[in-house]
Amino acid sequence: MRAIEVPTYGESDTLEVVDSEKPDPEPGEVRIEIEAAGINFADIMQRRGAYPGGPDAPYTPGMEAAGTVDETGKGVDLEEGDRVVAMLNTGGYAEYATANAQMLFPIPDGMSFEEAAGFPVQFLTAHACLFEWGGLAEGESVLIQAAAGGVGTAAVQLAAQAGAEVFGTASTQEKLDLAAELGCDHPIQYTEVDFREPIAEETDGEGVDLVLESVGDDVFDRSLDALAHFGRLVTYGVASGVPAEAENRRLLFENKSVSGFHLGQASVHDPSKIMKAVPELTEGLTSGDLEVIVGESFALEDAAEAHQYIEDRKSSGKVVLKP
Repeated sequence: MRAIEVPTYGESDTLEVVDSEKPDPEPGEVRIEIEAAGINFADIMQRRGAYPGGPDAPYTPGMEAAGTVDETGKGVDLEEGDRVVAMLNTGGYAEYATANAQMLFPIPDGMSFEEAAGFPVQFLTAHACLFEWGGLAEGESVLIQAAAGGVGTAAVQLAAQAGAEVFGTASTQEKLDLAAELGCDHPIQYTEVDFREPIAEETDGEGVDLVLESVGDDVFDRSLDALAHFGRLVTYGVASGVPAEAENRRLLFENKSVSGFHLGQASVHDPSKIMKAVPELTEGLTSGDLEVIVGESFALEDAAEAHQYIEDRKSSGKVVLKP
């Protein structure tokens, strides 16, 4: 089979196509013939060698993949040809991959493989950050950084449907228009204005109740500024590559709280806390109340181009690879 390999940590052009053997499923696993693989910013951080606990090179990247069951290991009650999407540790950028059967989801009727590849990481992260970690309630306000990205487009929809007032940042008018279509009440072009200013204006200087933050660096600090007293910030990424710190006296005197969220680690330590959202999300996607936004599809051999496309901030929604 063809697969993408990270032979050594580096820039996007380090990704290369290799020929390798199909992996065999162990007991409790399935082998999937992949039709679409989702790209996450965590894949880029891993490729750079900047992801704590990430895989050692060489390896095949890819945390989520959609396709059909090709072969099952012992103890798995699935049929060849079943349409599934899987959360993986690595291995999704390939024509075949093995996955733990407990981390598989049936693909809802009417959903394409490309859309399915953008479901698990994005929607489970968005739901957990908003509700399980962020405690968002109807009538509250939330700021979603990178509102036109994969997690952002999911979070905007979920927050709007929950009855929240939604602020969202993006870099271009096209991305802001997308966020607005999905339910963002206050789209903010962060390349033109400091997002703290329109938030202060719209909230009479009070700030928002919740922030979903995935950038780090000064965006983290300014997001704390944008929080109201008793506000919560959930950080789930460091897209800037520059980690941020919360000064404890500031949290103390402003009655603000900061929580960290990592989907992979949460799934390992308490999978029930994450997976309990699956029925609700699947129902929403099946009914059409929720939508996976696929921004761009690349051929498997163009994985390096796809990574660079995301790093250049050209992407909206989910970017996928198609073997």
